[in-house]
This record gives sequence, structure tokens and C-alpha cells, in this order.
Amino acid sequence: MAAAHKAPAVVIVNHRVDSPPAVGAAGVHGGADDLPVPVLRSLLGPEALVGGTARDPDTALRHQADGASYVGVGPVYTTATKDGLPDPLGPAGVEKVAAAVDIPVIAIAGITAPRVPELMDAGAHGVAVIGAVAHAADPVAATAELLEVLGG
Repeated sequence: MAAAHKAPAVVIVNHRVDSPPAVGAAGVHGGADDLPVPVLRSLLGPEALVGGTARDPDTALRHQADGASYVGVGPVYTTATKDGLPDPLGPAGVEKVAAAVDIPVIAIAGITAPRVPELMDAGAHGVAVIGAVAHAADPVAATAELLEVLGG
């Protein structure tokens, strides 16, 4: 966590509403089967970043109305990181959600550096990655490549 605080990075904890205050994270992301956005918001307060998973514009709009700081859209592509996900939405799914809401859209699942430009063109504000870094032969170089294509 110390490395993240030295860099221009935001740390969001997935699923664990108890963890952000304990580790100094900026907020929490609630998946489709986790606590709903209003509960996460009430537990973490108005300053925390709270996100919810959306696979369609209606869900994204509900999260926005419920006080989400952003919506995570996915799975965008297939991923080996998590089992049991629905079919990938592709960039077109990101575009539909991004056109419906006024909060940032974060593309999730199967994200690699070469895929980032098409996701940004589809309206994504950013991306969430695990495999592109965790499974890379050189995680530092993979992170640098992602930052480069994101403009950072």
C-alpha cells in the first residue's frame, strides 16, 4: 500500500467493505453479488469511492442514483482470473453503459494494454486489471505499458 500512496494511484478494495479504512484504501467495489451500493456508501461515508458492477445501462443508472462514484463494466473480455462470469460484453457493452451514465466507467476483465485504446474510445474512464500484471513475465514492465497507453 505504501507504494501506491507514493504514486498517482488510487487503491480500491474489491468486495471487502471492512478493509478500506484498515489499509488506507480510497474505497470499495461491490460486485454483482456483494452488498448493494447504498449499504456500501452508508458504511464508508460520503468521501469514500464506492463502485458497483454494471453489465447494462439500467443497472449502471441505478448505481449512479444510489450514490456510486463509478461503475465497473464487465466482464469486457474473457478472463482466467474469475470463474462463473457471464458472456463478455466487449467494447460495445462498455459504450452502452458509458452513454447512459454521468459517472466514470471502468472496464473490467481481460484487459490488456493493446485493448485499452478501444475501451477508452468506447467511453471507459479507466480500466481494472489483475491478470495483465499478475501473470506477466515482468509485472513492472506490464504496469508501465498499461500506464503508458492510459496516458500516465
